[in-house]
Amino acid sequence: MAFSISSPAFVSGGDIPRQFTCQGDDLSPHIVWHDAPAGTRSFVLIADDPDAPRGTFTHWVVFDVPADHTDIPSGSRADAVGLSGRNSSNKVGYMGPCPPSGTHRYFFRLSALDIGTLGLTAGASREAIEQEMSGHVLGVAELMGRFHR
Repeated sequence: MAFSISSPAFVSGGDIPRQFTCQGDDLSPHIVWHDAPAGTRSFVLIADDPDAPRGTFTHWVVFDVPADHTDIPSGSRADAVGLSGRNSSNKVGYMGPCPPSGTHRYFFRLSALDIGTLGLTAGASREAIEQEMSGHVLGVAELMGRFHR
């Protein structure tokens, strides 16, 4: 089986329910993964919107998720399963889809790493996280959802 990511909240390519957006409760969706590559010691989840008017907007970053985890529950605080990084609004934690208009795509990418920690503290930037991940990625799984406003 291949490394995969899914959500019971929406199907890949489908609509993200309102409760997980700025027009609802702004809860993070339940994220589930299967069949991590051999040698995985931790995970990093990055969710972003490449359709944002000013370029890719990062909505959620969770890192140092231990290898024995297979999900991040809906609405959970990321520090319950890993550490939270900063989103593009310079806030720590999840920020749901909130396009100014039209339909946007939201990509949830889970990277399996061969190291147990990135050596960063909560609130680290996406750039710092990606720099520390470099050379340690064993595999990447992707889930895409859409939201229209």
